[in-house]
Amino acid sequence: MATIKDIAIKAGVSVTSVSRVLNRRGYLSEELINKVHQAMEELHYQPNEVARSLQKKESRIIGLILPDVSHPFFGELTRAIESYAFSRNYKLLLCNSQLDPLKEKDYLSMLKASQVDGIIMGSHTIDTEEYLHIAQPLVTIDRRISSRIPYVSSDNFEGGVLAAEKLIKKGCKQIAYIGGNVELDLLAKKRYEGFKKEIDHSKCKLHFFQTNINGFNYEEYEELAAGIFRECPEIDGIFASSDIIAAAILKEARRLNRGVPQDVKVIGYDNVQLSRIISPPLTTIGQPIKEIGEKAVDLIISQIRKERVTVETVLPVQLIERETT
Repeated sequence: MATIKDIAIKAGVSVTSVSRVLNRRGYLSEELINKVHQAMEELHYQPNEVARSLQKKESRIIGLILPDVSHPFFGELTRAIESYAFSRNYKLLLCNSQLDPLKEKDYLSMLKASQVDGIIMGSHTIDTEEYLHIAQPLVTIDRRISSRIPYVSSDNFEGGVLAAEKLIKKGCKQIAYIGGNVELDLLAKKRYEGFKKEIDHSKCKLHFFQTNINGFNYEEYEELAAGIFRECPEIDGIFASSDIIAAAILKEARRLNRGVPQDVKVIGYDNVQLSRIISPPLTTIGQPIKEIGEKAVDLIISQIRKERVTVETVLPVQLIERETT
């Protein structure tokens, strides 16, 4: 098996130069990088990542725990985090909790034992006390745990305000909100708070529908959509707390021959790629998904480097109007 010394001899450079290329340290010319990589390829050299991690006391791996990577928002967020982490010379270890507290706790224990360099938490089903005993750098998404743990979110309250303002401006009078459990300590519930504040200040009537706390169930969304039109046939405006829920609303409206936006106007939340291609294209509150992912990674790396970090990061949202309003 080839060694670093063999690579150095083959490339005609020093062992130190090979080490610098492998660890991406200091100034590296394109010529040096090409020589070393060509020698590695010819000698079929594979760096021992475990040994290097132990020696340097770092793994260059970030753990990511999400509730359901099949959900479009979390899928796009994962892509953003992985791509940016890779550009910063970090790999990603993905854990899918499926909103199971035992599974989330098990994954958290695994990440701590695996000595990942940091953990990004996007799943929040276990007690906050568990997070306070994590030695590694930690960043949470859409949840404020303590004054010591950094978090990243979009401006959920403003998102709710923008959605309400648009429906009111479009002349809606009977307006429904459909979203997750507002009793949970999640920043996403501020979407409802901002929305309700604006509706309460208008002459419109607000109808509230809550999804199940236990997961992202697409069949449940379809049942909820049917229930909205069945219980409140007078509804003429709907704000869904995710684009997936909004898609279920559009499907049910089509089944009932309710014209969108003629009979009922619909606004989603997230601006995932799906919102552009469904019919009709969905008006939505756009979260800066790419920026959320990149900021989470930056906060992890800053903590690894013992730099001071900002605990609260709230990124702006924008209303993206398409054909459903």
